[in-house]
Amino acid sequence: MRIGTTTVTATLLLATACSSGGEPKTIHVTVTQTVTATPSAEAATDANAGVLKMGATKTIIDAETDVHATVQALSYQQPYKGPQPQPPEDFQGGDTWATADVKVCNIKGTEFTIDQFPWSLAYEDGTSTEVTGSSGGDMPKPEYPMDKTLTPGRCARGLVAFPVPSSKRPVRLVYQPGEGEPTEWAVPKA
Repeated sequence: MRIGTTTVTATLLLATACSSGGEPKTIHVTVTQTVTATPSAEAATDANAGVLKMGATKTIIDAETDVHATVQALSYQQPYKGPQPQPPEDFQGGDTWATADVKVCNIKGTEFTIDQFPWSLAYEDGTSTEVTGSSGGDMPKPEYPMDKTLTPGRCARGLVAFPVPSSKRPVRLVYQPGEGEPTEWAVPKA
């Protein structure tokens, strides 16, 4: 945030009664005013504005498609402490698995399909980790579903696994289905 200070100086000339020499006496008065600039709305944007606490529920309403849903991130665990799946492959970008326990509910309206792909992790340095699409086998259980249809009144909950570097911790868990607005939860410090 930049704060600018401007000093305004005004000189006032005051004439008084004639001095002993017959000339008017001139008095100079200096007035100083300090003005502090208000930061712009862009500069005031907080990187954590709108970021929910872990466990918070967000309501999503899409009137155009008649979808009324809730989405919730219940917890984040790094490294995953349950039965260990095979370590992530080098091409997956991590050396250990982390999990997010998440839940989505269809409150009313149209049925919709859910999967793990809207979920990602965001890091302080601007990088992110996406889900691998791996499921079944020895992946952390219970798994968040892949390609499951939620009818009104139904929910789905489970673990989404991420291949993460053990030396780096994300700052946010992000849910962004399709072209929709992202919903973010702060990942607690280890």
